Amino acid sequence: MLTILGDRHRLHHGTSELIDGELKPCFEMPKRVDIIRARLHDAGFSETIAPEAFGVDALRRVHSDAYLEFLHDAWSEWSALGRTHDALPTIWPARGLRQDRPPRTIDGKLGFYSMDAGAPITAGTWQAIEESANIALTGAARVHNGARAAFALCRPPGHHAGRDVTGGYCYLNNAAIAAAHWLALGAGRVAILDVDYHHGNGTQSIFYERDDVLFASLHADPLLDYPYLLGHADETGRGAGTGYNFNYPLPWGTAWDGYARALDHALGKIALYRPDALVVSLGVDTFERDPISRFKLASEDYLRMGARIGKLGLPTLFVMEGGYAVEEIGVNVCNVLAGFEAA
Repeated sequence: MLTILGDRHRLHHGTSELIDGELKPCFEMPKRVDIIRARLHDAGFSETIAPEAFGVDALRRVHSDAYLEFLHDAWSEWSALGRTHDALPTIWPARGLRQDRPPRTIDGKLGFYSMDAGAPITAGTWQAIEESANIALTGAARVHNGARAAFALCRPPGHHAGRDVTGGYCYLNNAAIAAAHWLALGAGRVAILDVDYHHGNGTQSIFYERDDVLFASLHADPLLDYPYLLGHADETGRGAGTGYNFNYPLPWGTAWDGYARALDHALGKIALYRPDALVVSLGVDTFERDPISRFKLASEDYLRMGARIGKLGLPTLFVMEGGYAVEEIGVNVCNVLAGFEAA
């Protein structure tokens, strides 16, 4: 399977995030890509290419101009104040506050465009997230041009990023950008399957009122876990999008048997939709030893997951999302891809 990867992700290395009431080192780190890359090579997935450049118009299909401008300029505005540490928000547009007047100062903008303090902006964040989106776009283009499948080794991840909001290590929504690009290339329908432990709230919100992208997500129950405020089973779409959004919130401690039942149901919905292409938001933080998650999937379960996805027989792009048991992340990712190819 073709893998698209780059090196500019190293320019983004947040030093801290707010977790458990403290500023702690970020779980999302460059080492994740290094371990996945090494394991891909060892497992025989040696066909790799660098991303192409697609320009800002490909990003505008998903994100607002004001938001893209904010991301592009945030570090220069932050550092112009003499600050050398990561930029993090200290306020958020909660209920009762206006959300139609973006502030002019960087401290206000950071809060206006953020959902949490888990997406630090550094000197190299824009370069890294731009390349991450281009990696996904390159993968979509390659599959559109005839490859059965491709793996976009994106970092930073993207599925928590909405049209104009960062959060959960995510800035640009790579999976949504890839799906929108496929539509621009002529696809009539695209499905997105999100298997990350955390709900893909950004992806859902982007396509919630559309019927040309079906979204299905398996994740921890938002009554118990991040992102808390989206991902319930009764969220089925709105307007034209009604009936094209499927959430499978699962309890803490979910192991393969329970996970597989939900996965099979989601895959059934995708099969009935008959999409022209499939984007898989591939998070492996469902692993039993992931430090910030509470599911119980074992490494061999990812082979089964990949095989089930492969049996759909669809042109497929895997887009890397979460997974923070760093030493095992390469094994688990490769198992999904190997299971898919074996199918």
